[in-house]
Amino acid sequence: MKDPMNLVITGVGGQGNILVSEILAKAAAAVGYKVTVGESYGMSQRGGSVSSHIRLSRKLLYGPIVPAGSADVIVGFEPVEATRAALEFGSPGVKIIVNPRPVYPVGVLMGKDNYPDIDTLLGKLKEISAHVVIIKSTSIATQAGNPVVQNVVMVGALAGIGYTSIPKETFGRIIGLSVPEKNLDLNMKAFNMGYEAAQLFRALKTN
Repeated sequence: MKDPMNLVITGVGGQGNILVSEILAKAAAAVGYKVTVGESYGMSQRGGSVSSHIRLSRKLLYGPIVPAGSADVIVGFEPVEATRAALEFGSPGVKIIVNPRPVYPVGVLMGKDNYPDIDTLLGKLKEISAHVVIIKSTSIATQAGNPVVQNVVMVGALAGIGYTSIPKETFGRIIGLSVPEKNLDLNMKAFNMGYEAAQLFRALKTN
């Protein structure tokens, strides 16, 4: 794994960005990485842009914000936010995991603005990155029992695609420590379904 490894987790308010950054940071620390985490908010209310920056190293503690053009992995819960992050933080070698399900901002819902075409957004991501993994995490989470856990589906996808050297079992243990016990079965189901979706994506791409 590259050292440091720079990850950007991005979405909109209410998608569970903070929980995912917490799980990833704790899982990385559990296997010996030095970890720094930074957050940035476009708007404070639900629906505004939210990004978490996570920097992993075996050697040093780096500053909490990924420099422009230096992200190694972007996990996007929303396609516009994934594209925004890729344009600012991505590089030709960046790898992207994206949920293609849009979250429409207020301006779009009121008919004042237009939301970009999804296929165009995904095409742009493929143009400006080394690898794009499309994970329909909202649909998978709905199958698991609740669309809210799409964020944990994306954790599973990150574990399953193999971009980090953090074992699946470590992620699972940290999830067990990070979510309420009453919601653990749902979250573990979502994690495992995301992991399997990423494994299937890898298999299809290599065949």
